[in-house]
Amino acid sequence: MSYLIIGASLNPESNSQILAERSQALLQEQNHDVQRLDLRKIELPMCDGSSAYAHPNVAELANTIAQASALVVATPIYNYDVNANIKNLLELTGKSWNQKIVGFLCAAGGKGSYMSVMPFANSLMLDFRCLIIPRFVYATGDAFESGKIVDETIEQRLVEFRDRLVEITEALTKPVPISS
Repeated sequence: MSYLIIGASLNPESNSQILAERSQALLQEQNHDVQRLDLRKIELPMCDGSSAYAHPNVAELANTIAQASALVVATPIYNYDVNANIKNLLELTGKSWNQKIVGFLCAAGGKGSYMSVMPFANSLMLDFRCLIIPRFVYATGDAFESGKIVDETIEQRLVEFRDRLVEITEALTKPVPISS
């Protein structure tokens, strides 16, 4: 199994990137193959439905996404939705998301937008036949201090998220024995 964590925020002090980093560490603690993409470090064009697909980073990212067994999207919540960067990445690399297992780590300013990932998740399910992990992590700003997670509930939810992610990915990617 290989896990790809996509940190979608471009904010230098991003809380969702802190969630991504911690999720990576939790997977590595169990010796899982995990890679993290930090979109702050990757130049991507805005999807224009035309020439943007020729950008060299687009093909490389599409391949990286396609090779992963499961994806973790770590995103800030802006205006009751995932941020534009993750939407842009999906628009640029869409087919590489086909039939992926996808989980969400969300950082938001308030408690009222905990269902904000649903339009994006619905698109993944309907357009790309992704399986969405029903347990996701949603953290508000008070869960963080000085670049670290200080809320034990969020830390526990990250462990539970990791466990569900691994459990579902392993169950769905096991070879099916052929009976004679």
